[in-house]
Amino acid sequence: MHHQGPISGITIVDLSKVLAGPFATMICADLGARVIKVEPPGNGDDSRHFPPFIKGVSAYFASINRGKESIALNLKQEKDRAIFEKLLERADVIVENYRPGVMERLGYGWEELHKKYPRLIYAASSGFGHSGPYSQRAAYDMVVQGMGGIMSITGHPHSPPTRVGTSIGDIIAALYTVIGIEGALYRRTISGEGMKVDVAMLDGQVSILENAMARYFATGEVPTPLGARHPSIAPFEVYKTLDSHLVVAAGNDSLFEKLAAAMERPDLVANSLFATNPERVANLEHLNNELEPILITKTTAQWREILDKAGVPCGPINNVKNIIEDPQVLSRTMIIETDDPVAGPITMAGNPVKLSAYKDPKKRPPAPQLDENRERILDELGVKA
Repeated sequence: MHHQGPISGITIVDLSKVLAGPFATMICADLGARVIKVEPPGNGDDSRHFPPFIKGVSAYFASINRGKESIALNLKQEKDRAIFEKLLERADVIVENYRPGVMERLGYGWEELHKKYPRLIYAASSGFGHSGPYSQRAAYDMVVQGMGGIMSITGHPHSPPTRVGTSIGDIIAALYTVIGIEGALYRRTISGEGMKVDVAMLDGQVSILENAMARYFATGEVPTPLGARHPSIAPFEVYKTLDSHLVVAAGNDSLFEKLAAAMERPDLVANSLFATNPERVANLEHLNNELEPILITKTTAQWREILDKAGVPCGPINNVKNIIEDPQVLSRTMIIETDDPVAGPITMAGNPVKLSAYKDPKKRPPAPQLDENRERILDELGVKA
């Protein structure tokens, strides 16, 4: 069932649902961990019922829960609690993304579990974390994108607030949860003790503001949306070409020289308005008035060839169809397949963590059906069904 990876031998009991927790445990499964999803009987993980569907199977659920096992347990029932506790005895990590306080009410908060299972690592991913004035509030991705600042710098000047087009609130929390788990696993090899990993979606959003936050602290100005250009490097934005768009990223003076030469306008470098990056940023409108009429004369493919040859970073604006057909993406096994017993083959994104000691298979095990692995798990635990 489990393929080999750097954390093979680690067992994760996964109580999480929808996205932040399941995305984190999927990464762990890709890295070799055994992940046992503990789901509520009847409906299971909410996202089993999210469209789009392939023959009744949620493609969304399938793409975030590959390579896991499933057992349905009602943690309010004595018999199921006994099974859950047997699982915890064997587990290395428990992952949950409930609102703070829910696990305590079930009798499975960090304090209780740490007393009973001192080696167990407890990883919680929530909207606002387990401390602070907002900790009890409910949060969804869109809420923390709004509160965390990313929406205030996304979109075009004077456009209405724009959500980043993917659930980065959840996904960034998931990535930090994995980082926390792996740090805790390493510390445990030295101390023998588990610890609590407390990751908040809002904290994750604050942590990725990089340039915007640096600019505010340096200048006191509140950053606003800039469309598709970089706040402090030029030319570093999206330009129209004859047939579509092209990202041109000339991130320093020597790249600007190469760009000017490739566009057959070496005179631009001699122009005092464009001599250095700060000058180019200050005179961006003048610069774009020079570049735009030239870039629009050739297709994106033609410019890519010219600029690639010149060593200037550039690229097209790919849509999802373009990405899954891109030879670079395909060569890195970033598009993989699972064989779902009901839906058949399901295509999804692969694992971006490439490790020299382990294979990176194009085929991965599918997401489990609800309660699919019950018998085997109970058998292992020595519990009569």
